[in-house]
Amino acid sequence: MNAPAQTPRSRRFGMGAMVAIAIGAFGFSFALVPLYRIACEKVFGIRLERGPDADRAAEAGGRGRSDRLITVTFDGGVNSKLPWQFAPSRRSMRVRPGELYETTYHARNTSDRAIVGSATPSIAPARGSKYFIKTECFCFTAQTLAAGESREMPVRFLIDRDLPDDVNSLTLSYTFFKNDLLTARLSEAKAGGSSDAPRSAP
Repeated sequence: MNAPAQTPRSRRFGMGAMVAIAIGAFGFSFALVPLYRIACEKVFGIRLERGPDADRAAEAGGRGRSDRLITVTFDGGVNSKLPWQFAPSRRSMRVRPGELYETTYHARNTSDRAIVGSATPSIAPARGSKYFIKTECFCFTAQTLAAGESREMPVRFLIDRDLPDDVNSLTLSYTFFKNDLLTARLSEAKAGGSSDAPRSAP
């Protein structure tokens, strides 16, 4: 016995259900926020924008060039468990809100083995942290340094034009910690001759 043919009404219902599912899946994909963005924006209060489009939009600002100058001071250190040297390449710079800038930090592994480290950022004063926007940073991913290896680590940032008028200076600080889990995996991979060792972001 042949199955009864679908009626136009049932076909419309089926198409509607498929469209609803597609829209729901599309919306859900936008709700997945990366963990680094949650950590920096919610825990540390540091805004993140990534990608060339975000850079151009932030740099343009839409309000012309600001005449205001802000002093940004850079600081860095390591946890006692991490045998690295780590410091900013320059101590400070004067920047205009709404414009994109770049600086670097210098890191060196002083031990005789490869180690993975993770950096935690902070901004002072705390009330200015939400106006400090990083577009590129070594703190977004864990960093691996081989024994004796040195590396320049870039940071690209801008200051939001809405920074309160009474905040004229900001300090960007990083503390590097040893990532015990990834360092252990790296040691295991090397001992087993595996090429699946954790790598640093370029």
